[in-house]
Amino acid sequence: MLWNTLNQTVDLGWDFYAPVILFVVLIALAVPVWAAIGAGAIAMLLMSGALPLSLVGESLFDGIDAFALTAVPLFILTGDVLVRTGLSRKFLNVAEALTQFAKGGFGSATVLVCGMFSAISGSDAAGAAAVGRMTIDRLVESGYPRPYACALVAAGACTGILIPPSIAYIIIGLVLGISASTLFIAALVPGVMILVSILITNIVVNRIYGYEGGGNISLREYLGNLGRALASGWYAFIVPGIIFYGIFSGRLTPTEAGATAVVVTVILGLFLGTLKLADFPAMLISSAKVNGVILPIIAFSLPLAQALAIMGVPQGFVFAVTSLTDNPSLLILLMIMILIAAGCVMETTPNIVILAPILKPLADDIGMNEIQFCIMMITALGVGFITPPLGLNLFVVSGITGESILRIAARAVPFVFFMLIVVLMIAYIPAFSTTLLPDIYK
Repeated sequence: MLWNTLNQTVDLGWDFYAPVILFVVLIALAVPVWAAIGAGAIAMLLMSGALPLSLVGESLFDGIDAFALTAVPLFILTGDVLVRTGLSRKFLNVAEALTQFAKGGFGSATVLVCGMFSAISGSDAAGAAAVGRMTIDRLVESGYPRPYACALVAAGACTGILIPPSIAYIIIGLVLGISASTLFIAALVPGVMILVSILITNIVVNRIYGYEGGGNISLREYLGNLGRALASGWYAFIVPGIIFYGIFSGRLTPTEAGATAVVVTVILGLFLGTLKLADFPAMLISSAKVNGVILPIIAFSLPLAQALAIMGVPQGFVFAVTSLTDNPSLLILLMIMILIAAGCVMETTPNIVILAPILKPLADDIGMNEIQFCIMMITALGVGFITPPLGLNLFVVSGITGESILRIAARAVPFVFFMLIVVLMIAYIPAFSTTLLPDIYK
């Protein structure tokens, strides 16, 4: 007997613990996440009888048969086309021209282009890999130690799931029944806050250690460089312009915005001659591989979430936690700790599908706005991506540079600290998440 909730005793035996142990063991053995979740889900269904196995196949396909999920492969493909057409480098050139007036300018430009690229592709790992290949060597040439340059890119790429449009908000909206467009609008201010916190961290660290000089430029020279960068790359901003205007004006759904972005990016690439018809097979295969990792995770996570709900785990979790303390501030801290720890060891998608239905009742119990909860959850998971020593983005930049994961992790600590401050602000001040929303959501 583990807890008592809703006047019913919830007994969790080996039908719950054995599948959980199996999942943990498989993850530790580096089995793909979707396979580990699938094995755990099937084991739980078999042992508990929560859902007949005959319905598992139907549940898998019903779970991913959602119009909103169509946006996921479209944004992934948009990010891939941006890299192949060279448009992502135009973002970097403009970002560099914008920040050339300040010391640490190229470091700040790297953070900005991480935000630009990741927001369009909706993927932090893709942003870390793409931007890392473009900027890390140049950051080192500018005076930054390579481990710090890697940590800077890893931190900047966290904005991939924080700045809308984001795949993470599409998925959590699907799981909790909340409009993705509403979450995109709500996430705009928190996403910018995270981006600014990373910029401030880099500026402070650069001031202390003097990694990068610069800033000695006249206004005339600054405006001239910026004008030339915009003149040679203004068309690259058509893509984010369409996405942001379409979604935030309500004229396009996220899926429609993603489809439009793909078409426009392909047309630009063909017109500029940087994309050829021969590139299409490799481009589509590359995007399909990424998408093929995400969708199976969603498919297998949903029946697992159903089994947990039938067994009363979410309600029982609320009772167990609130029996220890009913202080909302402490409960919010507990949720943040759980989310950051989960973000350290597992990708966003399984974390959302498994943890959102469990933590949402706790957030409801303490009176937290559901939009605020979603923003807090995604932001805390984003911090987990660079939290030493297991953050996903740390491994991505380590993989593309060969730099020691521990050396990168040590340089990531200041970014984690400043980002955590933003998470706490979002968690305790609802206005940051709801200020742009109609009164009905506040």
